[in-house]
Amino acid sequence: MYSNSDGRATSDREPARDSEPGNDDRHVVAVLVASAKTGDRKSLERLAALFHQRIFGLVYHRTGNRMDAEDLTQDVFVEMTKSIKKLRDPNSFKAWLCRIALNRVKDLHRRRKLRFLLAKSEGEAHVETQEEAESPFHQIQAKEFWRQLHGLVQKMPGKERETFLLRYVDQLRIKEIADTLRISESAVKTHLQRALKKLKRASAFRALARESTS
Repeated sequence: MYSNSDGRATSDREPARDSEPGNDDRHVVAVLVASAKTGDRKSLERLAALFHQRIFGLVYHRTGNRMDAEDLTQDVFVEMTKSIKKLRDPNSFKAWLCRIALNRVKDLHRRRKLRFLLAKSEGEAHVETQEEAESPFHQIQAKEFWRQLHGLVQKMPGKERETFLLRYVDQLRIKEIADTLRISESAVKTHLQRALKKLKRASAFRALARESTS
């Protein structure tokens, strides 16, 4: 199993950024991936340690539940261990790992939707669980800025929303977003431009921006 050094996180604050290698050290990741593809356990553990916080943050911002995020993050690294031999290009490791995480989040939402539909078919739709009653982002941060910003972002079409979150919340580069979503870099830029234009046109966003700098 892979986890951070102190086990389960206890803070309700937004996850801290991880200490993965910077732009000048990406070859370190590529070397670790090449070694991990041979089954080297230490390389697998090192990759999990380097990317744990990034993947946890990515999942956390999309589920709004720390326990779910911890479980899904664990699943992502289990899948990494099983499937890393299939990764052809070591330099695309981060995008590949993020794609696994996004798929796990989608699976979780599908399961929740299925449970809701099953409950509805049994006449129990009126019973609202706590996780359904609370907006996901309300649980992620107490700050009003992020709560309202999330509400605005959720109104965007799927690709615009996902590229915006990957760029400005998860802080992926354009190429990494393109690899993660399997679309062209020009498409990523187009979706980002559309998302930003919509935010800038929204009076609620302009008010948020003024409040955040006041």
